[in-house]
Amino acid sequence: MYLFSLLGDLYKNIVPFTILLGILVFVHELGHFLVARFCGVRVEVFSLGFGKKILSYKRGDTTYCLSLVPLGGYVKMYGEQGGEEVPADQRHVSFTHKTVWQRIAIVLAGPLMNLFFAIVVFGLISLRGEETRSARIADVVPGSVAETAGLLSHDKVLKVNDEPVRSYEEFQKQLNNNQNQDVQLTVAQDNLAERTVKVVVKTEDNPNIFSASKVIGHIEGLAPYAKGTLVAVKPDSLAERLGFKTGDEITKIDGVKVYGWTGLQKVYSQSQSIVTVERDPAPGEPAVAEGSYSRPSTTINVSVLDSTKITSIEDFGLEHPDLYLEQIVPDSPAAAADIQKYDKIVAINSKPMSSWDDVLKTIKTYDEKEALEIKLLRNGTEVVKKVTPKMTSQMTLQGKEDKRFTIGIMPMANISQPEIIIVKDNIFGAVAKGWDRSWDISVMTLMSFVRLFQGEVSHKNIGGLISIGKAAKDSYAMGFQMFLQTMGILSISLFILNLLPVPVLDGGHLVFYGIEVIKGSPLSLRKMEIAHQIGFGLLMCLMVLALFNDVTKFLF
Repeated sequence: MYLFSLLGDLYKNIVPFTILLGILVFVHELGHFLVARFCGVRVEVFSLGFGKKILSYKRGDTTYCLSLVPLGGYVKMYGEQGGEEVPADQRHVSFTHKTVWQRIAIVLAGPLMNLFFAIVVFGLISLRGEETRSARIADVVPGSVAETAGLLSHDKVLKVNDEPVRSYEEFQKQLNNNQNQDVQLTVAQDNLAERTVKVVVKTEDNPNIFSASKVIGHIEGLAPYAKGTLVAVKPDSLAERLGFKTGDEITKIDGVKVYGWTGLQKVYSQSQSIVTVERDPAPGEPAVAEGSYSRPSTTINVSVLDSTKITSIEDFGLEHPDLYLEQIVPDSPAAAADIQKYDKIVAINSKPMSSWDDVLKTIKTYDEKEALEIKLLRNGTEVVKKVTPKMTSQMTLQGKEDKRFTIGIMPMANISQPEIIIVKDNIFGAVAKGWDRSWDISVMTLMSFVRLFQGEVSHKNIGGLISIGKAAKDSYAMGFQMFLQTMGILSISLFILNLLPVPVLDGGHLVFYGIEVIKGSPLSLRKMEIAHQIGFGLLMCLMVLALFNDVTKFLF
C-alpha cells in the first residue's frame, strides 16, 4: 500500500510539472531548430533535458535525445561557438558564418514560438468553451448614479450602445471604450423583459497595477462584488425564536433564489413564508464531504411576518455577519486570549466597531504601548479580552508585501459568488481571443518587471521551479482547461523572459547582433565573453533568489 501511495504522490507532483515544462521547452527549442534548418544551419543535437542522454535517435546530421534532467533543453548548432575553428568548406552550414539577419531570425524564433504557442492555447480554450464571469451587475450602491439611472442588483447586461456583450470582461471593455460618455445599456432580470438604461461612464484609476492602462471606465455605484447571504442572528430576536442560527446562509425564499445581501433585504420587505437555509452540520451529524461547497439545507416557516410590523431584516433579528468571527488562527494572540468562533466584536479600546474595515484599521494602527481591550458579544453576554497584536507579513493582491499588526481572526462575512458561464467562439473568434489574451498577459508580465524595479511589487513574488511545479500540480488537479491556461501563461512568461537584454539569454544575443548591424562588424570575442560572464552571474543571482523565495514560501 505504501508503494502505491508513493507512486500516487509521484504522479500528482512530478508528472504535471514534467509535462508542462517539457512541452514549453520543446516548443521553444523547436522554434530555434526549424528556423536554423530553414537557414541552412547544421543542427547537431536537439535535446529535451540536460545531462546524460536516456534515449537518443540520429537522423541525418541531427541527434534527437531525451536527457536525464528534465529542467530545460537545448539545440546545438554547428559553428555556434565564436572561437570554434570552422573549415572553409563547412562554413555554409555554420551558425556563426550566417548573415546577421539569419542569426537574428534563428535566435528570435524560440521566444516567438512560445508566443505563437500561447495564442494557440488560448484560442483552443476559447474554441472549446471558456469559463468566465457573466455580465451581471453584482450590486448597486443605494442612492448612487447607477441606482438613479435604474440599474438593479443582479441585472444582466445584454448590450452597450447596441453592441452585444456576453461576459463581464466584454462589458468592462465597452466601458473602457466609452469613458466620459453617456451610454445606453440593455439589461434584464431573470425571466423579465429587457429594458434600457441611460447612464454616464466616468473615468477612475485602474486598480490593476500590472496593466498599461492607468484609467478604466466605471459607472458610479456599481459594486465590484455583492455581500453574500450569510447571516448573524441577534439574541432574543424573532429570527432566533423561529430557528435561525448565526452562520446560516439563506439561499431561497419561497423557492426563489436570493442573490446578495441587497436582494435579501428587499425580499424581506415583502410577506414571505418559507425560507431555505444552508448551515453547518450539528454535532453528531455527518460532516460535509471534503471538497464540497454545499452544506445541509433546511427550511424555516416565517409566515409570522404577515402578522407583525417587521419592516426590515434588522427588525426581524438578522444582521450582516462581518463583525462575527468565523475562524481563530491557532497559536495566535486571539487564540491565546480565548477569543472564539461566532464572537461578535463590539468595540476595541472603547471605540465602537461598525464594520470589519474598522476592526482592521484599529488593529493595524496598534501603537505597542499596551494590549488592546476588545469587547465581544458571546451568546448574548458581553465579555472583554486583552490582546497584544503581533507584526505579520503577507502579500497583497497587487504583489506588495504588507507588514502590519494582526491578532489572528477571520470574519464570517462572505461575498456572493459571481455567475460563471461558458463562452464558446468560432474559429475566427478563437484566434482573435487567443491573440487578445496573449497580448494582455504579455503586457501584464512586462509591467510586473517594471513594477518590480520601481519597488511597487515585492521581490518575494519571484518564483522558481518549485512555484512552477506547484502551479502545474494545482492546475492539473483543477482540470484540463486550467492546466492549458497555466501552460499558456507560462509560455508568455518564457517569451518575455528570454527577450530580456541579458547575455546568455536570447535577448542578450539579439543585443549583440543589433550592435553588429549598427557598427557593421561583430563585437570582439573578449567583450562577448565578459558580457556572458556578467549575464550568467545575474541569472544565477535571480535563480538563487527564486529558490530562496520558493523554499521559504512552501517549505517554511
